[in-house]
Amino acid sequence: MITRTQIQSIETLIRPYIRRTPVLEVDGADFGLDSITIVFKLELFQHGGSFKARGAFTNLLTREIPDVGVVAASGGNHGVAVAFAAMKLGRPATIFVPSVASPAKVDRIRRYGAELVIAGDRYADALEASHQWIERTGALPIHAYEAVETLLGQGTLGLELEEQSPQLDSLLVAVGGGGLIGGVAAWYENRTKVVSVEPELAPTLQRALEAGQPVDSPAGGIAADSLAPRQVGQLMFPIAQEYVHQALLVTDEQIAESQKKLWQTMRVAAEPGGAAAFAALLSGRYKPQRGERVGVVVCGGNTDAVNFQ
Repeated sequence: MITRTQIQSIETLIRPYIRRTPVLEVDGADFGLDSITIVFKLELFQHGGSFKARGAFTNLLTREIPDVGVVAASGGNHGVAVAFAAMKLGRPATIFVPSVASPAKVDRIRRYGAELVIAGDRYADALEASHQWIERTGALPIHAYEAVETLLGQGTLGLELEEQSPQLDSLLVAVGGGGLIGGVAAWYENRTKVVSVEPELAPTLQRALEAGQPVDSPAGGIAADSLAPRQVGQLMFPIAQEYVHQALLVTDEQIAESQKKLWQTMRVAAEPGGAAAFAALLSGRYKPQRGERVGVVVCGGNTDAVNFQ
């Protein structure tokens, strides 16, 4: 498993390339949640609109890049981040996305200068197409979650958040392939209760924890472009087994309501995957103790929909 010392080293390396995203401390009563404090980590303000820039820069700064460049498969946000990092570092990038990728994410990938290929209907289809590209060209694959470098980069969010808000009792983190929660949970090492949140229609980590290993899961719902791989990552799974305290599921309706409340109350425009962690708290799926300081990672904001009426 990755270590806090490794994460600290990577944070120093990528610091010149990433934003120190803000936290916003809110009285839970603002959302009808009395007697708690909510600390939002607004990672949607990261370069590329999501936390993924951390892992992307870690990969490109620590690995040898061939002349043909890098390739990534993504539901959208990872592709945006790799395209952005490649642009900043002057490297060619080819990004494979499924047809469910949101127009906002597709547009960002193109604007950052990467070659964009739409392949299949789900992340697994784009991943398979990227493997074929790697075999033909020798491009370096940058995996969205199944790479030590990616986990280390995402873990820097935990380091940063602990510096900004050192007294959190719990932290809610949305899960797709598990790169973010793997890195963050490895940073906290049970010093804060880390809770995973997934859509009911894409329960990859919950099913893996029940089975004792990553297994195939459904991959649907309104957050399918960011939280719906076929399986959770093999590398993050032992971290989750040791350091993730609770695995929760939320409905599409609860995610949509979370988006709406974030917009109405704070003018934060989160994409469905970015609002999923808060949905667990807002819906009551996560039940905090009186006086609890609950951290919530708003992990992405690549959406064109900003009027959640």
